[in-house]
Amino acid sequence: MSSRPASQLFDAYFTGAPMRQVFSDQGRVQGMLDFEAALARAEAAAGVIPQAVVAEIEAACRAELYDFDALAVAIGSAGNSAIPLVKALGKRIAASNPEAERYVHLGATSQDAMDSGLVLQLRAAIDLLEKDLDALSRQLATQAQCHAATPMAGRTWLQHATPVTLGMKIAGWLGAIDRHRQRLDEIKPRLLCLQFGGASGSLAALGDKAWPVAGALAAELDLQLPEQPWHTQRDRLVEFASLLGLIAGSLGKLGRDLSLLMQTEAGELFEPSAPGKGGSSTMPHKRNPVGAAVLIGAATRAPGLVATMFAAMPQEHERSLGLWHAEWETLPELCCLVSGALQQALILVPGLEVDAERMATNLELTRGLVLAEAVSIALAQRIGRDAAHHLVEQCCKQAVKEGAHLRAVLDANAEVSAQLSADELDRLLDPAHYLGQAQRWVDRAVALHRSANH
Repeated sequence: MSSRPASQLFDAYFTGAPMRQVFSDQGRVQGMLDFEAALARAEAAAGVIPQAVVAEIEAACRAELYDFDALAVAIGSAGNSAIPLVKALGKRIAASNPEAERYVHLGATSQDAMDSGLVLQLRAAIDLLEKDLDALSRQLATQAQCHAATPMAGRTWLQHATPVTLGMKIAGWLGAIDRHRQRLDEIKPRLLCLQFGGASGSLAALGDKAWPVAGALAAELDLQLPEQPWHTQRDRLVEFASLLGLIAGSLGKLGRDLSLLMQTEAGELFEPSAPGKGGSSTMPHKRNPVGAAVLIGAATRAPGLVATMFAAMPQEHERSLGLWHAEWETLPELCCLVSGALQQALILVPGLEVDAERMATNLELTRGLVLAEAVSIALAQRIGRDAAHHLVEQCCKQAVKEGAHLRAVLDANAEVSAQLSADELDRLLDPAHYLGQAQRWVDRAVALHRSANH
């Protein structure tokens, strides 16, 4: 059992358990050990080390064999995690086969093990992200179709605008998630690259065997062989961090919209209810948007982490001092935050509780004013745009001043009555008849989603 103090109270709330496992001490150490085992196999295949020692090295490349507490202490003196791990690996192998110990980590440098190990972790992280994004996009597509014709107030600058539909709003969330899925797929060839350069990137220690070893090592790990080592060229990692920031931002948008619609004053859309969820320690009536809070929290924290990755880009010469170190916890934290937001979204979206009646009621809060544009457009076809706009604007001001419904004011206005019949006014002031292309936008978003999955 670890003697290090634990700090896990918020893990289950803000992060996803599978992603935490990927970036746990076990995951980090195993990534480096997978690199060391693959290096041994590649060097044996290239004739650099004896084939007979490979099994001995592979057998020792299991994370559970090592004392993480001791490694943590040793990192403080070594300056990175690979140095004490390679020493521990060599010591373990030497205990049973001193000859095999001579060939551990041959020609590699600490950063090769750490960066390549990180890339292996990132590959596992991408698998998790893809799975969750795929599931979320399917859920959003289903909900968008289900509510494609459910009218609600559109809101601009936090004020009622013209009517939209809930399905159209959800389709907007869907489009963003589908674009992130595409971006994630496109980034893999650039991101999932071997790091192998030795002391300064030239692999001089391996002589004329360097190139065959590099190719074999990339094949062993199923990673791309880059144009050259990227010890201080960090654009690959920063691009991925930026994508994580984008995903967090889009999930934050979903969470923000949901939390605003869940406000008491709106009461149109709610997180799925569950015993004990969203309660207050003092107010029994509270139903707080605790899931949306995770999405908004991740979107708030992610930009600072992405900024750290950008700040760490101008690394010195062939090996960085401090800037590389700044990445070590930053990128894993980003992955874990996004995974937590996705886990919450996967709970929220399929269980959304929709109050269509309240949406209809809220559309009437302005007493017809949200449909003033519809009346103005209809009048413009008969008396011209400027005249129509001015006329409807005056009617709106009168309605507000008198506390009257816009329909009554329009009815009483001779200029309006001369152009629009009572039936026409009824239709123009019905939100269901002023939804524009909302249904088509939903259909298009869902169609694009489906085409991306075939």
